[in-house]
Amino acid sequence: MPPKTSKKKTTRRAPEPETAAHGYRRTRLDHAHELAEDYVELIDDLIEKCGEARAVDIARHLGVTHVTVTKSVTRLQAEGLVTSAPYRSIFLTEKGRQLAHRARERHRLVLNFLLALGVPRSDAEADAEGIEHHISPRTLDAMKRFLK
Repeated sequence: MPPKTSKKKTTRRAPEPETAAHGYRRTRLDHAHELAEDYVELIDDLIEKCGEARAVDIARHLGVTHVTVTKSVTRLQAEGLVTSAPYRSIFLTEKGRQLAHRARERHRLVLNFLLALGVPRSDAEADAEGIEHHISPRTLDAMKRFLK
């Protein structure tokens, strides 16, 4: 009979409530900003490519309904990111253009970092789309330093 060995069970401890709450708050804020960033980036791309951004084109690119785009554009207008009139194209305000630029730069940095790690391009592009919205400025700075 083999000797008995004591196996120490390691249990994962839950984070302190304040730490957990901070993480959840940050994630909720990131999700709120994610939608706005995706929309302004796409609107900027469509304007550059086609000269205008129409709700039907946004809906097609994002795989959502025209009604969803209309509701989202209304929220973006309230935030001062876009201008639009019924049955007209959607345009970015200066604030919207700045947000689109920052989001695009963050996306490029995350994508280049993942590619530098050897992640296949298709995976890196898909992963960068999600990571770019949830990454802290300090982590982005670390990625920049890594890439230099």
